[in-house]
Formats: sequence, structure tokens, C-alpha cells
Amino acid sequence: MRLSRRGMIAGALGAAALPSLGRAADEVRLTVLGQALIQYDLRQHPWPGFAALGQRFARADLCFTDLETAIRGPKAETPTRQDVFLHAADPAVLDCLKDWRIGLVATSNNHAFDLGTGGIVGALDDLDKRKLAHAGTGADLAAASAPAFCRTAGGTIALVAAASGQIRDGGAATQTRAGVNELRVDDSGMKADDAARFVDAVRDAATRAAVVIAYHHNHVLTDKGHAVPPWQQAFARRCIDAGATLFVSHGAPWLLGIELYRHRPIFYDLGSLVFQTATEGGTYDASAWQSVVAECRFAGGALAEMTLIPVQLNAEGVGGDLATRGRPSLAGGADAAAILDRLTALSVPLGTTISRTGESALIRPS
Repeated sequence: MRLSRRGMIAGALGAAALPSLGRAADEVRLTVLGQALIQYDLRQHPWPGFAALGQRFARADLCFTDLETAIRGPKAETPTRQDVFLHAADPAVLDCLKDWRIGLVATSNNHAFDLGTGGIVGALDDLDKRKLAHAGTGADLAAASAPAFCRTAGGTIALVAAASGQIRDGGAATQTRAGVNELRVDDSGMKADDAARFVDAVRDAATRAAVVIAYHHNHVLTDKGHAVPPWQQAFARRCIDAGATLFVSHGAPWLLGIELYRHRPIFYDLGSLVFQTATEGGTYDASAWQSVVAECRFAGGALAEMTLIPVQLNAEGVGGDLATRGRPSLAGGADAAAILDRLTALSVPLGTTISRTGESALIRPS
């Protein structure tokens, strides 16, 4: 049963419980992940990294990712792509994410329309059946633009989600058509009416939630996605000013820096949690197979502390099998050092200090 998008949408965690003993009543623990380009049920090909990550994810009140995959179902239509960039999966991948303790997903991206408008509507049905809260697509523009809400042990977490770039004709939601909450960008920057619609939704969510995620899937890239577009930085800060607790972006499959603005984090790109791309080997460099898990603790609506856990994905599947490609594992040794060194270098120009603690790192607002 789909609840009103203006009401409370229950996430996988169900009704809120009392905070645990010794924990501040206004403390919220949110784990933010790279995007999930998941085309196969990872549970069918077990590897040690799955359980280890699940144990990390279980520490949070809620885990969040972007669903970079269209869902096959009875409402799916003829694919709108015919090449290796068609991202589609059976509904079992949603159960896989749920088993990983992921309870909130953004559905706004350039692959949501890979199985047509029917595919978008069907994916919403499958998410609702599993009580996975979601935002960024909907039965019309109002629904696609509306916040989603999850009640957790630490408080209510809201999500407002949208996408820019590579939204194909017919994929954007309108007043009468299901689709993606698209934020159009041209040479002068983001369209004013689209930005205002998004910011208004953030402002509304902030009146009803302890933590608000403003999510933007961006494919209007600068330096092929290796640099933060100035217009996106301005937009991220505008969202924080409107009441967002954090701003999260994905798009190109590699890390960008982390900024703290008004003691609230801006993740310009967290890379990939899962990257089951069907592209030929060597299409992406080594950085596309690296990511971090950001374990955030918020108190009083601001960041109290963030722990960054480096993640390494395998660029080749077992025996060339796509179902075992792009699977994440906790990084260690030289891999962990390289990932954290790179993220630190990307974040320094944004004014962010990252402190290393062995094979993880910490960010604490000054």
C-alpha cells in the first residue's frame, strides 16, 4: 500500500523506538553510501565482504544509497537503451539491499527510465512492497518532488531527491506523467523554477524531520566528473541554508571531495557501493573501483562526527561473470591508504580537515 507522499513513509526500520541507553535523545546515526549499480542479487554469490559491510551498516539508525538500476516487473516497458549502459535488475536486488540494512534510496538518476515510464511506476510498487522509503521519482512531478520520510530510533530522517543531466526524452516527470524529478541545467546554471521547487521541498521537510538529506544525481559534469561544478556547490549550499542537514551527490563513478558548510556535510560524490557495469575492462580507471562509507552522527541538526571507511570494489568478476563484478569489500593496507589519501587531497581545497585513524578517518567540525 502506498502512503501519501506528503505523509510519513515508513522505511525498513518501521516505527521509532526509544534511543538506546546513554545516547542523546536528539542523536541520529546515518550511514551514507556510494551509488548502487546493482544488476544481480549479490547474495547468490557470497563473498566475505558482504557480511563485513552488513555489520558496519547495522550500527546506523538508517543507511542511504542511490538505486542506479531500473527494476524489471510486469509494468516494465521496452528498454530505452540497447547497449552496455542499460541498467536493469530483478526485484530481488531490492531484497539484497534491504538485507544490507539499507532503508532509504534515491530513485532520481539517468537510469530510472531505462525500462520506460512503466518501469519507473513498477519500481515504486516494488519498493513500497518492501517498505523501502524512496524519493526522486513519482506518478507525477508533485509526487517525484515530494520528500520521503523514515522514522528511526534517533528521529525522523527525510529525503528530497532529483537529477540533472542525461535524462532522456520522456523520462522527466510532468504534471500528468510519471518520471524523474529533473533539475535542468544550461550554460547559465540550474533553471530557477526547478531549483526553487527542490529548495521548497527541503524547507518543508526540515519542519518535519530531525535530519534532511538533499540528494542530487548529477551528470552535467565538469572535467568529466573529476571536479565539482561551481553551480552545484552554490546549489548545495543553498539547500543547506534552506534546512538540509546534508547534501549528497552521485553521478560519475568516482570520489569527489567533502565540504563542511555551516557544520553540515556536502558529499560531492561518494563513488559506488556496487558497480556491476557491463562495460569492457579498462573502460574506467582504478579510481572508479574505490569508494567510502560515511558513518555520520548528527546532534541538534548538525554534524557531531563522521567516520570514513574506505571500500575497494573488484574490477573483474570471477571468471568474467558480471554477477560477481563490482562487489565492495572493506579496504585495508595500501588500498585503504590510497583511498583516504585521495579523498583527503580532494577535500583540502574545500576547507575540510580529515584526520586518519589507522585504516579509517574522522571528520569533526571545528
